[in-house]
Amino acid sequence: MRIAVTGASGFVGGAVCRALTAEGVTAFAFGRRPAVAPGHVGGAPYRPWDLARGPLHGPPDVDAVIHCAGSVTDWGPAAGLFAANLTGTRNALATFPNARFVHVSTASVYDPFRPSVMAAEDEAPVRRYLNAYGASKAAAERLALARGAIVLRPHAVYGPGDTTLLPRVLSAVRGPILPAVGTGDRRVSLTSIGNLVRACVLAATVPDVASRAFNVADAEPVTIDAAFREILRERGVRATPVYVPAALARPVAAIAEGAFLLARRPEPPRITRYAISHLAVERTLDTSAARTFLGYRPDATSFAGAADW
Repeated sequence: MRIAVTGASGFVGGAVCRALTAEGVTAFAFGRRPAVAPGHVGGAPYRPWDLARGPLHGPPDVDAVIHCAGSVTDWGPAAGLFAANLTGTRNALATFPNARFVHVSTASVYDPFRPSVMAAEDEAPVRRYLNAYGASKAAAERLALARGAIVLRPHAVYGPGDTTLLPRVLSAVRGPILPAVGTGDRRVSLTSIGNLVRACVLAATVPDVASRAFNVADAEPVTIDAAFREILRERGVRATPVYVPAALARPVAAIAEGAFLLARRPEPPRITRYAISHLAVERTLDTSAARTFLGYRPDATSFAGAADW
């Protein structure tokens, strides 16, 4: 089997390439970086491709595409986020019109204004989002599904090579305290990189899978506080989570976002309404569809070995 992987220079795409080549699949890696270490993509041939600029010239003949490319940040100008997430997806679809297309989306397409309690796939996309990240991801999903793609919705991906979740948690530590929002007892579905890669490979290779969305998460939800404490313990950080009520944090976040936007700061403030929406209310996913139609069997949430990530 021959499979193309976009976003292969990144965290998820690189892990997908390594898994494919380890299984003897012929993989073709594409990413925005001019070059990557061969080991990052499991030795797959690599070509630079900025999907926002247009379709690829002279693409290889493949059976499937695993589209991992997209914005890795939820903060930034709307035009840039829509270019990375929507335009990039449109160009990937145009490049490989006859291949099975697996679109790696996000659970951020669910309604950010209310809890997601074991959310089923038909509860998203919605019409309202807190920022252009959610809106652009939802638009990309709609396009992919309209073109017959299989969509995967992970939430809070973590693991070796993690560039988002673990760094954000650790960067928030202030001395003996990890400031957080909410109460800590809210349940959340997390997605290990191993589980996401497993779902990507299944979606690309399992016969006779119809176009639809699938939630992808670890075996069972965990509480925010338990996840924070395990991360800190595994990293050897002597800090304790301390929670601020969401009702107090939201106006502070809105003011901080406004100030950063006016100053044209490229990085997000330490607290945003988007982050609060994922910390202060339940964000859990029903993965029964992936288990039934893909044969997805996820491992439990674990940060074991995080000291070496």
